[in-house]
Amino acid sequence: MSFEREALSRRSFLAHGVGVVAGVCAGASLTSCSRTLNTSASNPNVRTRFGFTTYQWGQDWDIPTLIANCCKARAFGVELRTSQSYAHCVELEIDAQQRREVRKQFEDSPVTLVGIASGERYDSPDAAELETAIENTKGYIKLSRDVGSSGVRVFPNSFHDGVPKEKTIEQISNSMNILGAFAGDYGQQVRLEAHGNVGELPTLRAIMDRVDQPSVRIKLNSSTRDSAGNGFEHNFNLVKDLLGDTLHLHNLKDAEFPYQLQMDLLVKMNWKGWQLLEVSDKVPDRVQALIEQRRIWDGFLDKSLNA
Repeated sequence: MSFEREALSRRSFLAHGVGVVAGVCAGASLTSCSRTLNTSASNPNVRTRFGFTTYQWGQDWDIPTLIANCCKARAFGVELRTSQSYAHCVELEIDAQQRREVRKQFEDSPVTLVGIASGERYDSPDAAELETAIENTKGYIKLSRDVGSSGVRVFPNSFHDGVPKEKTIEQISNSMNILGAFAGDYGQQVRLEAHGNVGELPTLRAIMDRVDQPSVRIKLNSSTRDSAGNGFEHNFNLVKDLLGDTLHLHNLKDAEFPYQLQMDLLVKMNWKGWQLLEVSDKVPDRVQALIEQRRIWDGFLDKSLNA
């Protein structure tokens, strides 16, 4: 599809979207959604909140559908994955009017647009590739500001053969300082996710020890490797003072990751961020599966609060 046709498609669904959301949310589902929102997400005493990232369960949901489905599952925060040709169509290429329309759709709904999930990374030994990643990220920071979200997810990402690990760590740290300064001017957060073989928590701590920009924060990724070495709690404590306001969860039925312990530690430190579900498992009904994941998450939270 040409960009011209893509732009037309975006305009069509965005222009239509506000009316669709209004229609969907005018009924009982919005009443229930709003009631839950008033008693949880808007309550300053709530320590943490449940949300959703569109990779991959939300890949074919346009914005009205995304909002409606998140209301059903009481997932009141959304992160939009970019560069994947997803149905939400929120990409670098959309113009100022389209950005305003995206922002309005979320502002007129009970669902908060929490962030943009980019795939940019800063490990490449190629100077031109690194510069492209930095410039693209600046574009995503502007996009995030324009559509009303608060930050951009980025990757560290990999160590490369023939390149000293210390050099890669230093390069990523320098990139974060550049982007952190830029993001600060736009009121945005750069969320460095625990992704790739650079994304082990002790390594992220080493990167962040070289970063002096407060707008750069770590994004946990609920990986089983977080329990390596001295264990999950030790590794969590290495980075807990550097956490941003989002993290990723995966299938909460997976007993190999200590979801209850992670929740316990987050509640104990009074972390008020968004826990965003990111799942790629094949299921017959993604909305029902999202509702079920929310129920499991509620169980973890209740247990932590009542410990």
